[in-house]
Amino acid sequence: MSKKNSSVILKNNFKDFVNISKIYQNFKNKLNQFKKKSYVVAVSGGPDSLALVALSLSYNLEKKTKFKYVLIDHGIRKNSAKEAKKVKGLLKKFKIRLKIFSNKNKINKNVQSQARTIRYKILSDFSKRENIQTVLTAHNLEDQVETFLIRLSRGSGLTGLSAMKTINKINDQVKLFRPLLDTKKSDLIKISKIIFGEYIKDPSNNDKKYLRTRIRKLKKHLNKSGIEYDQIIKSINNLASSKLILDEYIGNIILENIKLDKKKVTINYKKFNTFHEEIKIKLINESIRKLIKNYYNPRSSKVINLIKNMKKVNESKFTLGGCLFIKKNDTLMVKKEKN
Repeated sequence: MSKKNSSVILKNNFKDFVNISKIYQNFKNKLNQFKKKSYVVAVSGGPDSLALVALSLSYNLEKKTKFKYVLIDHGIRKNSAKEAKKVKGLLKKFKIRLKIFSNKNKINKNVQSQARTIRYKILSDFSKRENIQTVLTAHNLEDQVETFLIRLSRGSGLTGLSAMKTINKINDQVKLFRPLLDTKKSDLIKISKIIFGEYIKDPSNNDKKYLRTRIRKLKKHLNKSGIEYDQIIKSINNLASSKLILDEYIGNIILENIKLDKKKVTINYKKFNTFHEEIKIKLINESIRKLIKNYYNPRSSKVINLIKNMKKVNESKFTLGGCLFIKKNDTLMVKKEKN
């Protein structure tokens, strides 16, 4: 499709495409409720992120909201730099100045996890420099179900199985906003094709060494068995509702049992030991978050191991999530681990 036709579609907010028009209205309503004057948009060049770019362009034409577009080239794939330039060219046709950051840190293990951590750090730092408090990402319905199945395979509890939230803190200054979590990938592909005519295909999406790729391959088998992603999403939403109630209850417990100063968190271990495991996990994660400001909690299995090991001894030191846990009789002290 020509740029001229694409521009008309964006200006008309996809009104000639009934289903996509509904997706745009949903996107618009979410941003209207968020009420921010500017956003950073995470771009990869895949169909999901290009659809997010298209929706933000349309929203900008209607609302005059400012968007800054950022792509992080991790340098993991051979042609990643070339692909980044291609994406820059696609966006340039719509007068978008795409900011490309090349990651200089080596990623040699837990590739997807490390890349994600680096990506959010770069996006957060850029947002702070631009005085922007919100980063938009193109996580969609399929991503949500895949995350649920990954966590299910790892034996996650209620918190993990609630999957991704629409809004999360990256840190105290920058929030992560996922406005497309209820949108199907097939619809995002349509939007990308209509506006940009093409998108980048990431070969790592077919690499079976990644758990997410193997989980993704299950979709056809689940469908054949009569299990649709829409059904799984209903379960995720029900779990998320239960988690909200639990979070409110646990929030009060955290306030009562965690004492924070500039350099440490102190927990009454005697009382801590009377709580249910889920509450203990929450208390540990919240202690780490208060000191490290991490976006992602440690895996539940690691937290559970820490809790079990602490119970075996009266006095000892443990490390987890960049923190040092010092257990001494009835007191548990948490400090930021020294490099």
